[in-house]
Amino acid sequence: LPEVESYQPTGTGESPLAAIDSWVNTTCPKCGAPAKRETNTMPQWAGSSWYFLRYVDSHNNEELVSREKADKYLPVDMYIGGVEHAVLHLLYSRFYTKFLYDIGVIDFDEPFHKLFNQGMITGKNGIKMSKSKGNVISPDDLVRDYGCDSLRMYELFVGPPELDSEWDDRGIDGVYRFLNRFWNMVLQNKDKNVKETKELVKLRHKMVYDITSRLESFSLNTVISGFMEYNNKLMEMTKKGGVDKETLETAVILMAPFAPHIAEELWQQLGHETSVFKNTWPSADEEAMKDDEVEIPVQINGKTKAVINISADEAKDVVIAKAKEVLGDRLNGNIVKEIYVPGKIVNIVQK
Repeated sequence: LPEVESYQPTGTGESPLAAIDSWVNTTCPKCGAPAKRETNTMPQWAGSSWYFLRYVDSHNNEELVSREKADKYLPVDMYIGGVEHAVLHLLYSRFYTKFLYDIGVIDFDEPFHKLFNQGMITGKNGIKMSKSKGNVISPDDLVRDYGCDSLRMYELFVGPPELDSEWDDRGIDGVYRFLNRFWNMVLQNKDKNVKETKELVKLRHKMVYDITSRLESFSLNTVISGFMEYNNKLMEMTKKGGVDKETLETAVILMAPFAPHIAEELWQQLGHETSVFKNTWPSADEEAMKDDEVEIPVQINGKTKAVINISADEAKDVVIAKAKEVLGDRLNGNIVKEIYVPGKIVNIVQK
């Protein structure tokens, strides 16, 4: 292609190259006669059909992608895009991939393991945002008033990511207030030197488990609601005596992908000089999450008559004895069956 300062539209529907006479008019390299160069270029979707292959070996000047890196990193684990891409982009990505497989460049014939189509943020009444309709929301104004972390989190909180969601400015205010509460909770506890308790350890591991499970299932709006739920619990623990440093650090690490600026600031407030993103994602311990005591209903012939608290690992005969004791005189028939679903329910069947 010619070196030019800018490409200007021709106004005829032809490629901008067609207007560069000095480039179009040339000499045939075979016969030497006057000739014209082809001005049609490959459409933009051609490059977008195989870019993911090039990503894994972008500095390779000898080949499209080395077989070694293609085997190591590809195919793509998940493709996230709008449903409108399914007709062209995904179709041609599959075409290119199958062609490159056929000629031996790569060793797979499908480009993506999994596809996730995200929904659209719309204006009021589900109308698509556009300048012509005058219903576009300026992110600059929202960042100015609430900060970019609030905007990021509200975009996730507004609804399930696979569905269209209607934008409502009032919703971001709630997310902004939550982030302020989270900030204050961490600052209130950071210098208390609270020793971890069994209750705090259990809360920490449950928080890691719930947030991670929701994140892995792409239920991103419930990830944000999960943060709100656990922040309320951490605030309750703050009133009781405080939150230990490891639990505070875990909460900040979990928050980092969603509110990176606030998380980075809080990480420094907790005494760290490196970035919060230098950490690995925390893991949950199932044993640490188990409840010591559970509340279960006690039924007679399938109808709940009382509730008892028992140890999570209580033996059946002990649980049945406690159930009978709390039922007392209501057990006035012949007992024909005693049912105990561990940690869930007791049902006494009588005639």
